[in-house]
Amino acid sequence: MTYMDKMHKYGRIWALITCGVILAFPFVLAIIFGAWPDFLTFLNALYPIAITFWTVGIIEVITYTPMLGVGGTYLGFVTGNLSSLKVPCALDSMEKAEVKADSEEGEVISTISIATSSIVTIIIIAVGVALISVLMPVLESDILAPAFDNVLPALFGGLGVVYISRYFKIAILPICVMLLLFIFVPLLDSGTVGVMIPVSMVITLIYARYLYKRGKV
Repeated sequence: MTYMDKMHKYGRIWALITCGVILAFPFVLAIIFGAWPDFLTFLNALYPIAITFWTVGIIEVITYTPMLGVGGTYLGFVTGNLSSLKVPCALDSMEKAEVKADSEEGEVISTISIATSSIVTIIIIAVGVALISVLMPVLESDILAPAFDNVLPALFGGLGVVYISRYFKIAILPICVMLLLFIFVPLLDSGTVGVMIPVSMVITLIYARYLYKRGKV
C-alpha cells in the first residue's frame, strides 16, 4: 500500500469517526438530561444555518484541498479551524521549505505543520481552560479587545503580503474586485465570506491566464 493509499484509508476512517463523535454528543446529552428539542423548532433554527454552512463546506473542500495536499486536507478538516489557522500555517511552512502541495515533500510538510498547529492549539486551550478564572479579566479588558477583533485579518494580511508582493500583477485585479464587492454589496457579510473565496479564485485564474497569454507574467 502506497503512502497516498494509506492517507486516503486512514483519513476516511478518522473523518467518519470524528463525524460520529460530533453528531453523538448532542444525542448523548439529550438522553442523559431527558431534554429533547421540538423537531419543527429545531428545523426552523437549522435551516438558515445549514444553507450557508453546506455551501461553505463544499466550497472549502474544493478550495483548500489543492493548497494542503491529501494528508493535510484530511487532518485539517478533522481538526477544524482551517481558515484562521491550518491553511496559513501549512502555506507558510511550504513557502519557507520552497515546496508545492502536490509534491511528495509538500505533502509531508503540510501534514506535519497542520499536526503541529493542532497539538499547539490543544495545549494552549488546555492551559487556558485550567487558568480561565485568572485569564478572563485580562482577556475581557478594553486594552486587548481591538486585538481579538483583528486576529483573522492579521493572519491573512501577514500571509497575503508575501504572495501579493511576489505576484503583484496577478493579485491586483482580484483584490480590487473583492474590495468593491464588500464595500458596495451589503449582503456580503461574514456568513458569505467563504462563498466568495472560489469566486476570487476564478477571477484570479482567468486574469492570470490573460496576463500569461499577453506575455505579462
